Formats: sequence, structure tokens, C-alpha cells
Amino acid sequence: MSAYLYLVGSLLSLAVAATTWFLARRLGALSSLYFFVGWTAGELALQLTAMGAVVTLAFAGAGALSEPAGVWGLAFSFLAWGLLLAGHRRALGSRDEVLAFGRAANLVLEDDVRPSHGFWLPFRMRRPGVRRIRNLAYGEPLPGDKGARNLLDIVLPDSPGSDRPTLVQIHGGAWVMGDKREQGGPLMAHLAARGWVCFAINYRLSPQATFPDHIVDVKRAIDWVRRHAGEYGGDPNFLCVTGGSAGGHLTALAALSQNDPDFQPGFESADTRVSAAVPFYGVYDFCDRSGIRGTQNLETFLSKQVLKCSPKENPDLWEAASPIARVSSDAPPMFMIQGTHDSLVFVEEAREFVRALRAESKAPVEYLEMLGAQHAFDCFHSVRSANAVRAVTAFLEREHERYRERSPLT
Repeated sequence: MSAYLYLVGSLLSLAVAATTWFLARRLGALSSLYFFVGWTAGELALQLTAMGAVVTLAFAGAGALSEPAGVWGLAFSFLAWGLLLAGHRRALGSRDEVLAFGRAANLVLEDDVRPSHGFWLPFRMRRPGVRRIRNLAYGEPLPGDKGARNLLDIVLPDSPGSDRPTLVQIHGGAWVMGDKREQGGPLMAHLAARGWVCFAINYRLSPQATFPDHIVDVKRAIDWVRRHAGEYGGDPNFLCVTGGSAGGHLTALAALSQNDPDFQPGFESADTRVSAAVPFYGVYDFCDRSGIRGTQNLETFLSKQVLKCSPKENPDLWEAASPIARVSSDAPPMFMIQGTHDSLVFVEEAREFVRALRAESKAPVEYLEMLGAQHAFDCFHSVRSANAVRAVTAFLEREHERYRERSPLT
């Protein structure tokens, strides 16, 4: 019996390993499952390989490998481990991708990342010299708030300081789920250790909330940070935004809708401009005007859950919600990061957005494409996420240095 259990487990392990290597899209209802398996296995390849070896030793001790089914299971296990290790080797290649990006963008990168980075404590976000202040209200709860959506956390250095660069982190979750505690941890901890003050925000979620509630809350939070950053050592005049997935969409939209009164009801005069923006694997075109998504387009979901109307019923709202429709010459410096194997937000959408932005913007437009990266690859510690953090740090600190050169007295 143990031999057949081992065989079944080995086949499942091989299927999981395959999701880290092979690109599969337009899977309909299976897209979310494929993403989740490929995401966790792709970034935790070494851990899964080690666990598989331990499980194999246990089955060997139970005599499973003395039967033909167990021998086949061992063969499938070796195939799974080979795919996982090949995926990890591809993740190690993110070092060269970041170095090439740094040379092209004329950025100063930090020291290399260890090949085993994140192996022991991938989900531990605590860091010496960094503390977190939790659950500060950036405004009153508004209709559509299903609880604590008007709160933010601050990740900042332990040591006192002033005029430190500030960052607003916007979580993802398809505009219907997610929380400020769940994403951006590696980047915020790293930046705070280097003297940044980071604000991780919640915002109202659909279906209780209806767009533009989400971006209105982002703007409310930016306004609050600008007014209160100094109390926590931050410089209100250098404020950047970042986020992934739906947070990447809201990051790009915040950057490209500077002081738009339609997104600032009741606080139209507030300054919600940002100094730089770093969207990770964002949705940049609700209308899919280039036909990139095909049958996997978001129209039905967005119409029912987020915008509560179809593109035909309110085309202006759909255009207003699409960052690609807002590219202009006065866009702030922007840096887009995208994985080639993202099964939820296709890499072609990022490429099209970057192309459109570069055609219009007078500010720097940077782009980093990471081979083999799945959606949400940066949410916990791994080799690939650490290299992405290196690239983002270099970009943001370059923009901060340029800001200081323009404003030497600030």
C-alpha cells in the first residue's frame, strides 16, 4: 500500500513541478489554481525539493521502494525534483536580468543575492532596526467599507530621523480581497532598513465598494501621508507608490491621474501627485483594446464585481479606470516589473503599457521582465523576489537622489 501511496504522491509532485516550468494561460476556471500552485512551487522550489527527499526517505524506510510501484514513484520524484531545480536555476538567472537592467538604466545595484536566499524563513518579514506601527486611520470609514479598510500600517527605521523618502504600498487581490499585512513585505523591510518610511494601506473592496471607491481611498491615503509623513520622519515632498496586481493597477492609476478631481471627491484641492511609481504585474487596460486576453478578458468580472456596469453602459468610466488611456507627457518616473510566466496578467499587457508610456512620457520609463516569474512572485523572500527588490531599490534611490539635487535645501 505504501508503494502506491508514494506513486500517487510522486505523480502529484511532478504535476506541481510542471507548473513552475511550463507557461499555461487561458485556463478558465483553472487559472487561479494553476497560478497558486505555480507561484508557491516556483518561489519555494528548494524547500519543496528538500521536503520531497525527506518524504522519499520515509517511504523507503517503510519498504515502498522494494515494489515496482515505488520504483516508478522514485522515477517520477526525480523528474519532479529536476524540474524544480531547473526552475530554481532559472530564478537564479534573475541576477543577470537585474544586472542587465541596471546597466541599461544606469542604476547602482547592491551586492549580489545569495543563491539560497529565503530558504529558511521565507515568510519572516521582521528585520533588525525596523519596526511596524499598525492600524492608523487615514480617514473616516466610508460606504462600502466592510471593516478596517480605512487603516494603514507604517514600516520605518527604529532610529529617529527626518526628511526620509516615503513609499506607499498598495496591496493586490483582484479589487475584492487582500490586506495591507500580506504584500510588499520584502521591499518595505529592505527600504526601511535603508532609511525609508513605508506606508502599507488598505482600501475599500468590491463587491461592497464600486469603482472608483478603490482609487479614491488610495488618494485619501496619499493625502494623509503627505500631511502626516513628517511626524514619522518622512519627507512629504518625496512620496512614491508601489503595489502588485490590482495594487499595480491602482499604483499606475494613481501616478497617471495626478490631482484628478473625479478621484478626489470632497478633497479636490489635495495634492496627490507622486514622485515615482513602481507597479508590479499590474492590470493596465480594463478594455483589452489590443485583444491580448482574448477569452480570458476581465469584462464579465469587472462588470459584475468592480465597476458594476458594462463598457457599453459607461465607456467613460472604463476608460478612466484604464492606466493605458491616461499616459501623458507629465507622467512621473515609472518602473514596471512583470513575469513572463504570469498566468493571471499576461506579459504582453505590460509590454504594451510600457510602449505607450515611453511614446508619451518625458520622465524615465523603466521595465524589467523576469523569465519564469509567476504572478505575485515578490510577496515573500526568494532569490527572484530579492533581485526584484534590488532593482526597485536602485530605481527609487536614483529618483530620490535626483530629487535632492533639484531641491538641495529640502
